[in-house]
Amino acid sequence: MYSFDSRVRYSECDETGTLSILGMIDYLQDCSTFHGAELGRSFRETMADGFAWLIAAWQIEICRLPRFGERITTSTWCYGFDRSLAYRNFLMRTDSGEDLVRADSIWFPFALETGRILRIPESEQVYMEGDERMDMPKTNRKVKAAGPFVEAERIVVSEQLIDTNGHVNNAQYVALAIDALKELGLPCDPSRICVQYKAQARLGDDIVPHVHEDEGARVVDLTGADGVSYAVVRIESR
Repeated sequence: MYSFDSRVRYSECDETGTLSILGMIDYLQDCSTFHGAELGRSFRETMADGFAWLIAAWQIEICRLPRFGERITTSTWCYGFDRSLAYRNFLMRTDSGEDLVRADSIWFPFALETGRILRIPESEQVYMEGDERMDMPKTNRKVKAAGPFVEAERIVVSEQLIDTNGHVNNAQYVALAIDALKELGLPCDPSRICVQYKAQARLGDDIVPHVHEDEGARVVDLTGADGVSYAVVRIESR
């Protein structure tokens, strides 16, 4: 297990003075990248080896979001490899041990030159330390978006949304989905967020949010101008 300590900064908070959803997912993502760097497998090393780790799916349970100034510890561990898939848990806690956020995720190595999913390289075995899977429901690789929808305002991908892989960062898709709900005047106080990543949106691409209702949750299908889905975000609110 890898962990790092922090304190919630004002710049990470939303209008309520608590850590924003985007900020929370950034913490999880930063934890995994710090973990890689600690093991000598940062994004620079993997890119030098011709591949990058991409996320296929998230399942995030939010007990509560920490407030400005709270001291928190964010932890992550890889609990399993498949042929081409890696499974990683995350946990965010207060310094008193209160669970704030629990998450499960599925990742895959992506060849930079060919654009193909790779078999997990031997170099990545350093992540396997015998940690067990967190007690959470199994994460589904597919999130369904079906039935009638309401279309929110189109977004043009700007440089601020792009990461080192040259496409929209995984946390930004969730932020865009939440923005779409707010734009349509729909309540959004997430208790669980599930995401399926399907394609890569790049600088200048259009993203059109399609908002569906689904058994007490809302599903936001973030599609391109051609109707191809980039990511599907399912948000269960309190």
